[in-house]
Amino acid sequence: MSGNQSSENDSSSGKPHYRRVILKLSGESLSRAGERGISMEEVYAIAGQVERAHRLGCQIGLVVGGGNILRGAQFTTSSGSRIEEATAHYMGMLATVINALSLQEGLEGIGCKTRVMSAIRMDGVCEPFIRRRAIRHMEKGRIVVLAAGTGSPFVTTDTAATQRALELGADIVLKATRVDGVYSEDPEKNPHAILYRELDYDSVIKQNLRVMDGTAISQCREHNMPVLVFNFKKDGNIVKAVSGQRVGTRIGDKLPTNTA
Repeated sequence: MSGNQSSENDSSSGKPHYRRVILKLSGESLSRAGERGISMEEVYAIAGQVERAHRLGCQIGLVVGGGNILRGAQFTTSSGSRIEEATAHYMGMLATVINALSLQEGLEGIGCKTRVMSAIRMDGVCEPFIRRRAIRHMEKGRIVVLAAGTGSPFVTTDTAATQRALELGADIVLKATRVDGVYSEDPEKNPHAILYRELDYDSVIKQNLRVMDGTAISQCREHNMPVLVFNFKKDGNIVKAVSGQRVGTRIGDKLPTNTA
């Protein structure tokens, strides 16, 4: 970790609890529930929350998925015809660039200075990801949208988020979801599922809790990068997350496993 984390009292003084964060958004967060594609209404709703968090003084990098545009499973047919998996992954990376550009439009539409940086070079569309340049953008008060995952196939955007958090010296990975945090089971299938408030990395792995992919969690454990899983659909939760208020499930090193 970068050691940039602020004191516990920052949220009450109007300052962010975390100086620099990586906010991981799924591609589906940009579409209406049950739909595909991009809804600019959803984009602007997210942009408004991000802008309020940024206004506190928090430096923000966004990593976005591409599942609202395409998923690898759709390339396999009943007859067995399919696109090579590596090719499908590259197509998914390009989908994240489309999503990143929509987020840029939404953020700039409400007055936020924004830069899209891609792990795959496409100079006519956005900047290449260069670590030092990304840090400089954030230091200059720009929101950086990090697209195209890591630029390599067979790697999820969850792993891309943890990778960028480590590279850019972030204090925490904020994983935005449509549920209130990490549950013992799928809360949509079991209404009695337990919501955890705190978990350690080992518990997530041993219980096979589907928070992030295994590589991402292992990477966080190795470098002691905390993760906060929370419901971004509740307006104000992104501000609460960067302010250090109790929201969602915090995953870290050697934390007690508590329930709500």
